[in-house]
Amino acid sequence: MKHPRAVVALTLDGTVMDAAIVEAGIVYIVLYLCVVCISALMLTFMGIDLMTAFSGSVAAMGNVGPGFGMVSSLSNFAMLPDAAKWILTVVMLLGRLEIFGLLMFLFYRMI
Repeated sequence: MKHPRAVVALTLDGTVMDAAIVEAGIVYIVLYLCVVCISALMLTFMGIDLMTAFSGSVAAMGNVGPGFGMVSSLSNFAMLPDAAKWILTVVMLLGRLEIFGLLMFLFYRMI
C-alpha cells in the first residue's frame, strides 16, 4: 500500500526465488485447473450433472477416490457412460504421472 509500484522479489526463507521456478509453479497450477475444468465440461456434455462431473474430475486428477453426487462413497464410477470413464482415465493418468512429465513424453519429438 505504501509503495504501489514497487518491485519486490519473492523470497523463501530469505533466499530469492528464481523467476523461472515461480513461472513453472504458476504454469503447473494453471494446467492442473484447466485439465479439471475441461474434463468436467466434457462430462457435463454427456448429460452428467455438474456436481458429479466436477467432483469426479477432481477425484480422478488428484487420485483421491470418491467424489460427490453419483460418484460418492455410497456409489462408484460404474454408472457413468463408457466415454466418461475413458476421459476420467486420461485425467487420472495426467494426475498420477504429472502433467509436465506426460507432456514431455508425448511431445518429445516436437521440441
